[in-house]
Amino acid sequence: MTITEYVQSLGDNPYFGAGSGIFALGVGAALLRRSAQASLILFRRHFMITLEVPCRDKSYQWLLQWITQKGARKTQHLSVETSFQQNNTGHIKTKYDFIPSIGTHIMYYGGTWIKVERVRESHTLDLHMGVPWETVTLTAFGRDKNIYFKMLEEARHLALKYTEGKTIMYTAMGAEWREFGHPRKRRPIDSVVLDEGIAERIINDCREFITSPQWYADRGIPYRRGYLLHGPPGCGKSSFITALAGEIEFGICLLNLSDRGLTDDRLNHLLNVAPQQSIILLEDIDAAFMSREETSQQKAAYEGLNRVTFSGLLNALDGVASTEARIVFMTTNYLNRLDPALIRPGRVDLKEFVGHCTTYQLTQMYRRFYNSPDVELFATKFGENVMKVGKPVSPAQSVMERKV
Repeated sequence: MTITEYVQSLGDNPYFGAGSGIFALGVGAALLRRSAQASLILFRRHFMITLEVPCRDKSYQWLLQWITQKGARKTQHLSVETSFQQNNTGHIKTKYDFIPSIGTHIMYYGGTWIKVERVRESHTLDLHMGVPWETVTLTAFGRDKNIYFKMLEEARHLALKYTEGKTIMYTAMGAEWREFGHPRKRRPIDSVVLDEGIAERIINDCREFITSPQWYADRGIPYRRGYLLHGPPGCGKSSFITALAGEIEFGICLLNLSDRGLTDDRLNHLLNVAPQQSIILLEDIDAAFMSREETSQQKAAYEGLNRVTFSGLLNALDGVASTEARIVFMTTNYLNRLDPALIRPGRVDLKEFVGHCTTYQLTQMYRRFYNSPDVELFATKFGENVMKVGKPVSPAQSVMERKV
């Protein structure tokens, strides 16, 4: 039997014909499936754009809030976030924010449909925040990245409206800064009355520093500024810093050097990752370290309570690895307890004494609290009479005495 006759006989065999047909169909289906997968991959690679936003990114919450308010209003799968808002009278109102829940959502923005996919990893935790790891993935048609840039910008502006006209407080949590409490209404700078010329000198110096980064760069000077306010307790040092932050539209980063979990490395890291446009506040700096003249036993006992060393603080403030574009305020009740190395120029560029009330301060306070036809005469007499007592009066005490 020749080969041709053998092939013809196989073609006439019904079992072989049926198997060949099934085999051909299987091969064809597999090729079609592979082709569809390859085509989809090529289409997503060249004709779709994807953006992934992890929960550690600062824009994560901004984006979720924006999607809720602008994009996915009609979605029926929501998660709730409860927050509290405090108005000018101090009344706190409960607010419920609904954000897209875990899953897939569809929204329309910028003339295109966008798929929003929020995924939560149940077995993975964010060690810094202590919450499950989450990501939001946006997928849209086209190749223009500007659609995501515009979206994030709108989300940022929407979030800034919430803190507009307010001062944000930050506290150190682990290796990062977190918002502490609710954003506070900015305190007017004239609500804190210091002795004549002190407030103006500090404000002008801060503004000059903020507007002069190129001056520092041209001369090779590190672009950072340090301030020290010293004087008796209760005289308005911390209050003035809070008002100053509102005046120059900065936040305040509260850093406690006595924190037992604070080390030299963590201190240096926190100063380097502080939020932009914020004042780093180190209160009662004299209580954080002992003088170099203390005995070895006193130093050993103190170091057992605090892991931050004095040299570590100096290097963090003005060392090789210290950050720039930074404003640091330190306060103390006892200037003579501070080591000269800590308050030298470069670490502390401006020192101001904030003491008990003077006649000028009492006069200005009277004008601020009372409105009468003879305000000038009464204000002057009020300040002179209080000063005749011969007892130092702090601004807080004078306010309480007037209320009584």
